[in-house]
Amino acid sequence: MAIRDDLSDYIIAPDPGAARLTRAVEGFDQNGQATQISVVEERPLTIFLNSQEIVTAMTIGDYPEYLALGFLRNQGMLLPDDVITGTDYDDELETVVVRTERETSYEEKLKKKTRTSGCAVGTVFGDMMEGLEDVRLPAVSVRTSWLYDLSAKINRTPSLYLEAGAIHGTVLCRENHPLVYMEDVGRHNAVDKIAGWMLSTDEEAEDKILYTTGRLTSEMVIKTAMMGIPVLASRSGFTAWGVEIAREVGLTLIGRMRGQRFVCLSGEDRLVRDIDPSSVPVEDKKHRRKSAKHS
Repeated sequence: MAIRDDLSDYIIAPDPGAARLTRAVEGFDQNGQATQISVVEERPLTIFLNSQEIVTAMTIGDYPEYLALGFLRNQGMLLPDDVITGTDYDDELETVVVRTERETSYEEKLKKKTRTSGCAVGTVFGDMMEGLEDVRLPAVSVRTSWLYDLSAKINRTPSLYLEAGAIHGTVLCRENHPLVYMEDVGRHNAVDKIAGWMLSTDEEAEDKILYTTGRLTSEMVIKTAMMGIPVLASRSGFTAWGVEIAREVGLTLIGRMRGQRFVCLSGEDRLVRDIDPSSVPVEDKKHRRKSAKHS
């Protein structure tokens, strides 16, 4: 499968050569030889909702408007019927101000926060389960051939991870087509960027699959459910609470996707096994989720 074919489905694909996302750093290897590698940049982004400062997130710095919108939506601070009148990014001040017609104040919500298990340490304000009480995701069928296709395509996609490592990727997909691929130092940021893109484009969630390179934790499951996406898949493993929440809301949860293998811990009845796993090519070592340049 040619790399150019892997990129043909994407609306947004990673841009590992983009300025400001990595920096060349000199060091020494195990033999004491001088070496130079690319390392991922981290920079703060402060998010305001109208006149209220909400949070400062550490991020690689791309798609700040999507990150702000997605974070606020996934926190329940932007309501489904909110009219957004502006999203203003100031590069020098490293701030995004999201403005709405509705007056907002979240002083009480901001007093209660949970540090999550995400890389780069995520934060959830208020009760983590807030807003999930009435969520029941549509029982959408998922073909296993789609999952194998997605895994192969995504792992062949040129990415910042393969360029520099130390980063997570999350991909919004429809059937076996990857659509929007976001990366960041924390998987929660990558998911929020996708949520912000969906909000900005009025993209439907019911026919989507969310693919992530990170662990399937409670935070990842909650964010996916709040976005209305019925399927969440990952190369990594699960946490028990993540599985429990997925089963409660009807989220199809698939992990440990590597080559011919995967494990489904929620939504098995929605899987359509339309391909023999033994017919799927064994994962090529150079396309595994491991930095090809620094492994």
